[in-house]
Amino acid sequence: MPSKGPVPLWAPYYGAPFGVAVRRVFQKYATFSGRAGRAEFWWWYLVTVLVTVVLNIITAATGSNQMRADGSMTGYTGAGIVVAIITVIWGLATIIPTLAVSVRRLHDTNHAGWWVLIGLIPIVGAIILLVFYLTAAKPEGARFDQAAN
Repeated sequence: MPSKGPVPLWAPYYGAPFGVAVRRVFQKYATFSGRAGRAEFWWWYLVTVLVTVVLNIITAATGSNQMRADGSMTGYTGAGIVVAIITVIWGLATIIPTLAVSVRRLHDTNHAGWWVLIGLIPIVGAIILLVFYLTAAKPEGARFDQAAN
């Protein structure tokens, strides 16, 4: 069986392996058109959660910004400031690709990208989005594809 080559960036890559999925999210950093398969979305989600958790653990380990017994807060230490800056940079650097892959995942389930805003409704919005993200791809979602010219 001949190899078809790599999946083009405009097409969803179903069953994308970890490294490829994360690389595709960065390659389509601010691309809100097209679709993203479940693997691409969930691998990206895993990376963002793990990096954020690790950065928060390091922040806590450096003893930065902790509450004392009397209710006052301690300040950031030198290392804590560095980790806090890295955490802010990570958050800012990943907000656009996270929104983009979320919109593309919604497209794959044949929902308009604007549905991502339902996540602003506490609890219920997050549950609805989770259901959409877990839903299998729908052929009708191909309407969001923009094939290479």
